[in-house]
Amino acid sequence: MGRTIAILVARLIFAGLFAMAATFKFAGMGDTAQYIAAAGFPFPLFLAWCAALFETALVLAFATGAFFAEAALLAGAYVIFLAFAFHGPSHWAGNQAEFGFFVDHFTFLAGLLYAAVHGPGEKLAVSRGSIWRRHA
Repeated sequence: MGRTIAILVARLIFAGLFAMAATFKFAGMGDTAQYIAAAGFPFPLFLAWCAALFETALVLAFATGAFFAEAALLAGAYVIFLAFAFHGPSHWAGNQAEFGFFVDHFTFLAGLLYAAVHGPGEKLAVSRGSIWRRHA
């Protein structure tokens, strides 16, 4: 029972973090686009919308368990991209806190990799749509 609760809480945390990120993007798409443009990326409004929609898809995957391992791996790649693009070494000189933000992304990656390997659990999870299937 404790294992099931821990897995469900972890899934809710993953879903909640990406839901907050997507909500902030949808609520302030222009601000998100400006932040992306300031990092030097082209087509910032398009990329802001892509990020918000991708994060929404991650929320659905973590909440339902559908394509869970794939979502966790994609989320891990996304989180590390964000670490380097928005909190990488070029940002550390101007603000020491950026190094902490950078490192935090790697702890998030560790959790996502662990989740990808171990799956969404057996309770409240869609049984289809995963490359990691348990065989009886």
